[in-house]
Amino acid sequence: MVDDSKTLTRADLSAVVYRDLGLSLSESTQLVDAVLEEMILALEQEDSLKLSSFGTFTVRRKKERIGRNPKTGVEVPITPRAVISFNASNILKADVNAAVTKKKK
Repeated sequence: MVDDSKTLTRADLSAVVYRDLGLSLSESTQLVDAVLEEMILALEQEDSLKLSSFGTFTVRRKKERIGRNPKTGVEVPITPRAVISFNASNILKADVNAAVTKKKK
């Protein structure tokens, strides 16, 4: 893993692929971009994407509704939209919990 204090970026993923697989940095970047693009296309077409031992991304469709501005109390229509949710697999949860427990010691 790269730096623990920041967000993992595409560049970080490309660097890990470059380091671990021995591909050129350009090829590593293309590989990461291709995988992410396939994930996006799958979500656009299927409404769910399951990555074994990692988790499931699900597209939920939200209907139009009326919201309220918390400061003014004015009602505002909220347009229909799609949101993506993620449910981690039990394997991922166990790995993360083990890492967090190990850090605390």
